[in-house]
Amino acid sequence: MPVSSTTRRNTRRSFTLGLVGALAVAAGPVPPAGAAPPATPQPSTAAGATVANPVVAGPIARTTPVGDPGHGYPFLATDVELAAAGYVEEEFFLFGTATRYAVPGTQNATVLGTDQPYGTRLVVRRPANTKKFNGTVIAEWNNVSNQWDQEVDWFQSHEHLIRSGYAWVGVSAQRAGLHSATGLKAWSPTRYGPLDVTVGGTVTDDSLSYDIFSQAVKAVRNPTGVDPLGKLPAPQYVIATGHSQSAGRLASYYNGVQPSANVLDAVVLHGGGGVLRTDLATPVFRINSEGDVASGILPAAARAQADSPVLRSWEVAGASHGDWKLITDYGPLRKRDIGSYPGGYPGEPQTCTLPSLSRVPQHMVQNAVYDHTVAWVAHGVTPPTAPQIQTTTTTPPAIARDDLGLALGGIRLAQHQVPLRINSGSNSGPGFCFLDGSSVPLTDAQLATRYPTVGSYVDAAVAATLAAADAGYLPASFTRDPAWYSDLRYLIAEYVAAGRITEYVAARLEDRLHRAEQAGTAGNAARASELLGQLADRAQLRITGDPGARDAVLRVTGALIALLDAAERRSR
Repeated sequence: MPVSSTTRRNTRRSFTLGLVGALAVAAGPVPPAGAAPPATPQPSTAAGATVANPVVAGPIARTTPVGDPGHGYPFLATDVELAAAGYVEEEFFLFGTATRYAVPGTQNATVLGTDQPYGTRLVVRRPANTKKFNGTVIAEWNNVSNQWDQEVDWFQSHEHLIRSGYAWVGVSAQRAGLHSATGLKAWSPTRYGPLDVTVGGTVTDDSLSYDIFSQAVKAVRNPTGVDPLGKLPAPQYVIATGHSQSAGRLASYYNGVQPSANVLDAVVLHGGGGVLRTDLATPVFRINSEGDVASGILPAAARAQADSPVLRSWEVAGASHGDWKLITDYGPLRKRDIGSYPGGYPGEPQTCTLPSLSRVPQHMVQNAVYDHTVAWVAHGVTPPTAPQIQTTTTTPPAIARDDLGLALGGIRLAQHQVPLRINSGSNSGPGFCFLDGSSVPLTDAQLATRYPTVGSYVDAAVAATLAAADAGYLPASFTRDPAWYSDLRYLIAEYVAAGRITEYVAARLEDRLHRAEQAGTAGNAARASELLGQLADRAQLRITGDPGARDAVLRVTGALIALLDAAERRSR
């Protein structure tokens, strides 16, 4: 049923008071060595002492516009408007000699060879102004599962990293990223020709990757020549992050190399990572989706490791290994630089059994993970614990589900706890379907049964968001995340495609939605709420022939209004 302006204001008021508390959740040549060591607290006074400093060249000039077939720009150069946010993107080359390591399980690494020459690259996205830098670098081990570099954690969390003043560094550590048929050297022989992590083709594994990663972090943390962070001060903390295969590499790095290299303050393992040793002092934070549990990407033995003073493990119900946020952010860049969209990208042929890509915004939880990790290493504040996703069997893993098929247990965001869609970490079909999860909209009849009024949905969705925020599973700035707006935009587009909302009406709604997004993501909650109220009024007045379509728009809009009003009250 429609919601009047008076009802909408009352809905805002009823949830604002309770939400205020939730929103308080925390928030070339090589000259002599010049950078000071990180500020206290530090990993140790000998941090990185055994790691060699590479020679840093750059920033590497862009010789063509982004998207030009000459590829004279960094591969997957961002399409985020960095300058408007006070950020810059630069690419650097690293040259040096590295040690080859083997990492046997949870033991210290063994040396396979020394003084192996290499050349690789760093991509840096950082604040242009020192005043914006929060002192922490997120160093991502680039994923190469597709046989090219892919910066998954940047795609998932870049809005939060920029908003919070983090610097991000992407490291090309593995052979496939450089040397495969679709790697950097093939993509631009002119730009990336000098790079080599195989010692002229004689090293046919990734045994050099561990020391290359250490040296990349050393170059950022304590440069001896060109500083990849420009005029920013030496970082206080460096947190490594990696997704999927990269999480596995980082788990091995943590077990075998970090004890001696000691260049990291903490490690975030996203979507995988094996069994970890328990005798180290470096904190590790695991974040995994329902799909990681269901597929076994997160091994049962790793799940069995209990939280400790240096380990936290979170699992997000309904989320998938590759999700909607990742694919919609990454897709245009892949199309530009590789020539094809990833599977599941909107408008592309769907090849999976179910509509692919979970819509559960796991990235918001990941944003909280980074903030908690900083508080952990900086102030000794251990992150909150979280329940595991429930399973009925361990080997093979089977997820316990309710009558709709929704996973039980785990971190339960509103998009899962109060569903408008059946989101799951599982799917079937060719390629990466088993990793991409699924998202099936509830029918009008199901929605009407579960939510007899628009207000009943708003009540439940805001309560679930409150619970997640109170528990610390969302960052303090979660209302500024653009996903709240893009989800509404995609919802409207789906109803347009189905012929249930006209393009004329959608354009009128988009006008207010776009302006609300600009205000809300900039932190002006009051203005965003006002504009969304106007959007709701337009939806009530103009979507007259299809109550189901009208209520679909009003549900999501009403919940966001309530959250924004709470944020605005807290700021007074």
